[in-house]
Amino acid sequence: MKQNQHGFSLVELLIVVLTIAIIAVIAIPNMLAARRSANEGSAISSLRSLHSAQSTYQTSVGAGNYAGTDGGPADTAGLAALASAGLIDSVLAAGMKSGYNFSGAITLAGAGTPATFFFTANPVSTSGITQSGTRRYSITQMGFIGYDYYNLGTAFTAATSASATPLSN
Repeated sequence: MKQNQHGFSLVELLIVVLTIAIIAVIAIPNMLAARRSANEGSAISSLRSLHSAQSTYQTSVGAGNYAGTDGGPADTAGLAALASAGLIDSVLAAGMKSGYNFSGAITLAGAGTPATFFFTANPVSTSGITQSGTRRYSITQMGFIGYDYYNLGTAFTAATSASATPLSN
């Protein structure tokens, strides 16, 4: 070997690469789990914001009714109406925020029946390494936030929102 030879040997480089690979194998699953947890926290917070926005809309703009499509499946019409009233931001109004899709529906007030609403939040990606959440969420006019681990790609309905497992936080 020459006296002036500088640099790392092949074995030393392989050890460094192997060490970096081991750290990545340990860190990446934790990073993905933290991202899913942050997405779920954001979804819960967004549902609470939607509940507050609906309460404000009902008393100020809606003449006793909430913003949204009456009696149909969940859609984003309520989000658009809340945004046009200046009650939610444009990101949430688009129906997708932090890895979750948002939609909702209402029932109008009738003779002896109060107006109701629900919103649902479903993970954008429901499986694999890109999974954006492990639970779907819903909120009703009562402020009840429910969740489940099943049917992540299917939006809650008014009936299934009422029977979802209560979030206890």
